[in-house]
Amino acid sequence: MDASRRLFLRLGGLAAAGALVSGCTGHTGIERGYADAFALLRRRWREVTAGSGFDAAAAPYQSRLATLGTVAAGHRDTMAPTASSLWPDLAFPSFTTTPARLRGMARAYVLPGTGLTGDPGLGAAVATGIDHYRRHVYAAGALAPVFPYVREGDGFHWDGSFIQHTYVPYQGGYGVVLLSGLATLFAVLRGSPWEIATRHRQVVLDAVERSFAPFVHDGFCMDLVRGRGLGRQPYGDHVKGREIAAAILLLGETASAAERARWQAMVKGWALRDTSVSMLRAAERADLGFHARLAAILADDAIPAADEPSGHRLFPASARAVHRRPGWCAALSMASHRIGHYEHGNGENPRGWHTGSGMLYWWAEGHGDQYSDHFWPTVDLYRLPGTTVSTRRLPDGAGEAWGATRPPGRWVGGATDGVYASVGQHLNGVESTLEAFKSWFFLDDGVVCLGAGISAEDGVPVETVVDNRRTDAPLVVDPRAGWAHLEGHAGYVLYGGARLRRLREERRGGVPRTYVTLWLDHGVDPVAAGYAYLLLPGASLEHTRARAADPAWVAVLANTARTQAVRVPSLGITAVNFWTGGTTGGLTASAPCAVLVRERGDGTAALTVSDPRCDLDELTLTWDRPVAGVLNRHPLLDNAATGARLILRFGRLADLDGGSITVTVRLVERV
Repeated sequence: MDASRRLFLRLGGLAAAGALVSGCTGHTGIERGYADAFALLRRRWREVTAGSGFDAAAAPYQSRLATLGTVAAGHRDTMAPTASSLWPDLAFPSFTTTPARLRGMARAYVLPGTGLTGDPGLGAAVATGIDHYRRHVYAAGALAPVFPYVREGDGFHWDGSFIQHTYVPYQGGYGVVLLSGLATLFAVLRGSPWEIATRHRQVVLDAVERSFAPFVHDGFCMDLVRGRGLGRQPYGDHVKGREIAAAILLLGETASAAERARWQAMVKGWALRDTSVSMLRAAERADLGFHARLAAILADDAIPAADEPSGHRLFPASARAVHRRPGWCAALSMASHRIGHYEHGNGENPRGWHTGSGMLYWWAEGHGDQYSDHFWPTVDLYRLPGTTVSTRRLPDGAGEAWGATRPPGRWVGGATDGVYASVGQHLNGVESTLEAFKSWFFLDDGVVCLGAGISAEDGVPVETVVDNRRTDAPLVVDPRAGWAHLEGHAGYVLYGGARLRRLREERRGGVPRTYVTLWLDHGVDPVAAGYAYLLLPGASLEHTRARAADPAWVAVLANTARTQAVRVPSLGITAVNFWTGGTTGGLTASAPCAVLVRERGDGTAALTVSDPRCDLDELTLTWDRPVAGVLNRHPLLDNAATGARLILRFGRLADLDGGSITVTVRLVERV
């Protein structure tokens, strides 16, 4: 991350504190109009960052303001600036807690009802703390580098990815700090001589729905974009979800009417569905301004509560995928040559080794706290759901810090038409000889999971973790019929006669939590092992049993280190991950690629293709199916031949950075 962007991220809270207590003084040579405009900015900054629009004498604000004053007085009285600290109980520099304390003190100074409103001693303490932090930690940088899209490394990518520390997806950490800071600046600077240019502002406004909302589910921010912060505190994902929601509501005040309406409906839906941690009650303790905005939209019957969207979002630049269907949601965390297996640093997340080894998170209705309630300190970190791992014991902080532990595999990503997806990962283990080819086919009521070419020489067993749920729910297994069901959670169907291992255990990480673990044992030093199973989130016992008894529902067309493919006749889907060029399921690819074909009931078909390796100058895709004509073209489609079979010739798919393109064709009716 370039220096100016990082400085902006970390200085947001400090600048807010300074603006709250600063006075308005004239400067020789500044025109009166600019002086008045700057005074307006100070007032706006105070209103935006301290909060406004509430009655300080009414509940819940009265008690919260009094508490704010008490806490601020304690910080004022214990502040003791030295060359190496500002408070004796706080490590220095503290990029989060120090600015938070100063900001809280500043709010107590300007807000009514704190008992310290306008207190000169408190104001002087804030000024002293800010000056100390400025002299010992920073100087300010330019804002301009925040806005442009990037094709590698830190910043916003075209596909909605947000990367920090070069290799780490970070919407739920640095990203929300950036979004909050920019929302504040947009609100403060609007209409002034320093207003952010529209072309720059729109990049941030677009990021709400492109970069942040896809990773918020029922009010919490998914852990797979939280970097090393994913295990900092129980329910930390809900904290970050609230911070994103607060930034979005504030940003909406400077957005278009249409954007503001969509975002208010979206946040209202999040708040109503977050039954694990009430967003409104939590806002009372953290941000009274956000509480007031949220309370207003919750009370406004004219603002609808938006449902969770339905569809698939693939983020090839950050090796992430999110799949939503009615009643459930899944998210996939992978690693590639440009995205680290995990991030550790500053002593945080030292055992997150396998979070990028194909970890498949999922939530059905009522499971919003599955990964929130002490999951990370209690779960077996060698058995994260969805992953294929060598059981070789690793040291804390294995590999390079700050996300730099990247595998060599380039084929990571897939193809999506926005509804379904064919996603794959050429997996290389963390400090291991493990290699595997993993595919996920995201469908209506489940995910078909394939693994092939699983090989290792570590001298220890290799496992694929079908699931690891924090629950004490009953588990029913029918090994002869090849299925299992975890009551209230999910169904699992195994193909090929695989033996499902299972364990129920109580684990402790400060608190006890019960887990049900399901896995496949590939043995010690496997050679070309594989697996195939179906995950059915939220499925009933009856649905699971019925799906297992219907072998025609899905056909596994190929499951090798060259090709993995499935066909689902009821959906008209044929999906193939070509690890090398080849032929399967009537499709032939001249080079590695991902292909998703969907035959529709109206006589048309959509063929979606991508270059996950991001290195193809050309690709020829042949479909052994009579086609009457091509209904839409893409600039990268160089040539199309129809007739007894379809031949599509594409140009530089590498220019899409792993993105998908779809070609729609008219089919010849089968006789």
